[in-house]
Amino acid sequence: MADFRKNFLARVDWITVIIYLVFIAFGWLNIYATNYQEGQELGLFSMLSRHSKQFVYILAALILAIVVLIIDSKFWVLFAYPVYGVVVFFLVLVLFLGREINGATSWFFIGSFSIQPSEFAKIGAVLIVAKILSQFNFSVHNWRNMTLLFGAMLLPSVLILLQNDTGSAIVYFALILVVFREGLNETFLIFGVIGIFLFLMTLLIPFSVLVPLVSLSALIIVSLKEASFRVLLFGALIQVLMFVALIGVSLLGNLELNAEQLVGFAAIASLPVYLWIIWQKRLRSLFVILSVWAVSLLLIASVDYLFNEVMEDHQRSRINQILGFESDPLGRGYNLNQSKIAIGSGGLTGKGFLKGTQTRFNFVPEQTTDFIYCTVGEEWGFAGSSFVILVFVGFLLRLLYLAERQRSVFSRVFGYGVFSIFFFHFFINIGMTIGLVPVIGIPLPFFSYGGSSLWSFTFLLFIFLHLDTDRFDVVA
Repeated sequence: MADFRKNFLARVDWITVIIYLVFIAFGWLNIYATNYQEGQELGLFSMLSRHSKQFVYILAALILAIVVLIIDSKFWVLFAYPVYGVVVFFLVLVLFLGREINGATSWFFIGSFSIQPSEFAKIGAVLIVAKILSQFNFSVHNWRNMTLLFGAMLLPSVLILLQNDTGSAIVYFALILVVFREGLNETFLIFGVIGIFLFLMTLLIPFSVLVPLVSLSALIIVSLKEASFRVLLFGALIQVLMFVALIGVSLLGNLELNAEQLVGFAAIASLPVYLWIIWQKRLRSLFVILSVWAVSLLLIASVDYLFNEVMEDHQRSRINQILGFESDPLGRGYNLNQSKIAIGSGGLTGKGFLKGTQTRFNFVPEQTTDFIYCTVGEEWGFAGSSFVILVFVGFLLRLLYLAERQRSVFSRVFGYGVFSIFFFHFFINIGMTIGLVPVIGIPLPFFSYGGSSLWSFTFLLFIFLHLDTDRFDVVA
């Protein structure tokens, strides 16, 4: 038994464990800094402040980590479906018995403690994705398999949307990265990126200008697909000539056409390109162009309805602020504005531990949860905040390395699932505190205050670390 424990401990990836311990320790220090009041000393177990509660959560997380390492790793393979069923059950139950906080019905309360099922649902989602993708004869090219996979992956997201917690709901879309690693055609990723790009462009550029841009984009895609730039050059030349001709006609005929109308009319220039492709008998290229063109125009036409009718007012406002259409530093943009002030005030080396005025005096809302990173920026400066980012990047790269060395499909997929969840939280949380992405309210792993998020991240990480210790034994 002693030899087994010795061998087991030798197989644990202690580099990742040490990074985890550094994260939770540094995170606690920043939570303490935001609650610190000179002359008011509270014990670690007083439970009267957030830093004391977080200390208890950290102790519980360490116990959970040990328990996960003790449990046979095959347990997670065998009971992936039951675990998923349990988390889905609680996501449904919270809709009826949960308590509403900040407009979202996402919490169970037990005395003074709260539990957020949506955080633990990530464990079930990653497990079910790993279980389905590791099944014998599963193929990402089979539409029935993919329907089952995406249905299981996105069901928690739908239930969390019903709780009115959009931020937590979109986290599950990060698991799509796992499916690409397992062989899903990159075309789907390309179309996803194009869709996001067109959504933003529709908000920035008039419809009449977007039409020719979409047509030109379709030509670019086909040109790259066919390894020939003749289509692109021909189409671009025709569009330029048509644009010049329209300008000439409008000047000679004294027509009052503005620039948007001229560009819109120039979209007609795409038609000769399509006819030229047919003449070249590139029917496949024609189909791709027309498909991209039609889907893109449909998306462009639906953005206005989606943005104005489906999105909530605060969501529209956050996007408009990112795009520069709105400036409301004392209203909806207050959180982001104060976060930028706090981070900027830190300078190169920061104000020093316990000396951050913006965070200590509650100028930054949600400073211990969603905006914990601005505390790092103010007290530790550019050097400290850069250090956090670099260590996080190293942590993520370590997860990728561990995932790739797995011999089991289940373990590899689970590893990539853990990476996807952590990467999404890291990128979005830090991005929203510095104004790169809209504020959607998700925690920074191991830093933000909260037992549910800390425990769920700990569960995910240490399940994977245990799977990694058995990589030479597990062959499922």
